[in-house]
Amino acid sequence: GVCESGGIVNKIGTYQVSVLAMAAKKPFYVAAESYKFCRLFPLSHSDVPDAEKEPKPSDIEGVNLRVPASDLTPPQNITLLLTDIGVLTPSAVSDELIKLYY
Repeated sequence: GVCESGGIVNKIGTYQVSVLAMAAKKPFYVAAESYKFCRLFPLSHSDVPDAEKEPKPSDIEGVNLRVPASDLTPPQNITLLLTDIGVLTPSAVSDELIKLYY
């Protein structure tokens, strides 16, 4: 979903792709429908709601693995959000949430 901060919580790997885009000095766009906007305001990966994948049986026994199902891509890594209500900068998401829900 799209957080109030303008960041996104998505399947694991989105953050890594955004970091690569920044390193290559390329824009990073996010496509999302407005119904995916949410009132979450996570500041780091540890603030993301705790949903995890089940470790595979081939994992080493006796090792406690944490396999997160999603990660947080911070707003500073996102160039623009392409939505059904228009093209938004990450900082404009909060204003749109107010328009949508209040």
